[in-house]
This record gives sequence, C-alpha cells and structure tokens, in this order.
Amino acid sequence: MEFLAGYTTLQLAAALTAAFGAAFIRGLAGFGLAILLVPVLALAMSPVEAVLATNVVAVLIGLSEIKRITREAEKSAWTISMLVVIATFPGLYLLSITAPPLARVLIALIALSAFFAMFLPKRPAQQPGAAQTGIVGLISGLLTGFAGMPGPPVVPYYLGRDIPKEIAKPSMLLIFTIAAAAGLASGAVIGVLDWGLIVLGVLLFPAVLLGNYLGALAFGKVSDTVWRIFVMAVLAATALASLARLLGS
Repeated sequence: MEFLAGYTTLQLAAALTAAFGAAFIRGLAGFGLAILLVPVLALAMSPVEAVLATNVVAVLIGLSEIKRITREAEKSAWTISMLVVIATFPGLYLLSITAPPLARVLIALIALSAFFAMFLPKRPAQQPGAAQTGIVGLISGLLTGFAGMPGPPVVPYYLGRDIPKEIAKPSMLLIFTIAAAAGLASGAVIGVLDWGLIVLGVLLFPAVLLGNYLGALAFGKVSDTVWRIFVMAVLAATALASLARLLGS
C-alpha cells in the first residue's frame, strides 16, 4: 500500500464517495462514471493517473455485466468501439505531454461539452450513417485517451435519437467498457500505468459495484421520459461543476 501513503484519509474518503455516486449515476443513466469521477480524482493526483484509475474501475464494472450489455447493445456500438480502440492511444499520449493545469481545464471543458451537445436537433430512431458514426467513434477515442471520457460524443449520439432507453443504455455501456480497456492498454504501452493505480481502482471497485447496482435498480423503475429528464439533469449538474472549476482555476 505504499502508493496510497501519499494520500490523506480525507482524500481517500472523497474518492470512495465520488466513486459510489458516479457509479449510481452510471447504473441509472448509462454513463457518468468518468465524467464525474475523473475530475474528483484529478484533485489529488495527476490527470493521467486520474484517467487510468477511473479506467480500472470502468473495466471491472463493465465486465461484471458484459453478457447483458453485449446482448442488448445496438450494432453501431461495436463500430464505435473499434474506432475508439484505434484513437485512444493518440489521445492518451497527448495527455501525457500536456501540462497538468492545462489538462485539468481541458478535461473540465470536455465534461461541459456533453451538456450542450444534448441541445442539438432531435434525430429519427434509425442508426446514423457511416460518416457520422465514424466521427463519433474517433472523437470518443481521442477523449478516452485524453480525459478518460468517451461520453461527450456518445451520449448525444444515442440519446439524441428516438430509441428506447433499453437500447441506448447498454449501447453506451459497451462502448465505455471497451474504451476503458483501450485506455489501460495505451497507458501500459507508453509506460504511465503502474500497479498503484490498479490497486486504487480495485479498492474503489466495491463502492462502484454497490452504486451501480442501486442505480440499475432505479433504472428499471422509471419511464423513458423520466430517464431522459434525469440524464439531462446529470449533464446540467456536470456542466455547472465544470464551469465552477474553470472559473476557480
């Protein structure tokens, strides 16, 4: 536990609380783990470490429900996931050479962008064309590497269409699980992933597992309309928190 010696009890408690809350949002909304957890962890460690630690818990929670999400996800999720894998490494490399203060500002702006993307015009239910799907996949991969946040382009891609939440949520979760695995692999390749971050992710996992379970229970009890309102509320809260971080930096 030498790695954890550099963090105070208060910092670890804050990380566990943030992990539980972010996981509850993930279980209910289908996203939010990275958007909410990375900025909190980045207050106590470097942005690269925060992204990789979050990727560890994202992979673990994704694997815990992989059979269901692969069964229920839309086919487009596989296309986007493949492109995410390709584009993650360049994003993480860019993060590794970016000054931490600037990286924190950019990560906050990325979280902010997801909220405003939801105000784009509503699209029909059918899957978008190859060009739009490809762009979403590549941008999501770059953001996975740079901010641990594949969500900003992915969430509007699915929630901006008139499809049931039972398709939108597993599609997003499949992408996010593969994106997190790609982030960890990229971190190992460029030499910024160490065992301490894996240990931290494993320690946060029980809180994530419980939060995700409770969120998933709530997901099964709400209508599509209520779910979409909740998603917008989460994005709005994230946008306000990101704006506050920017103004305070």
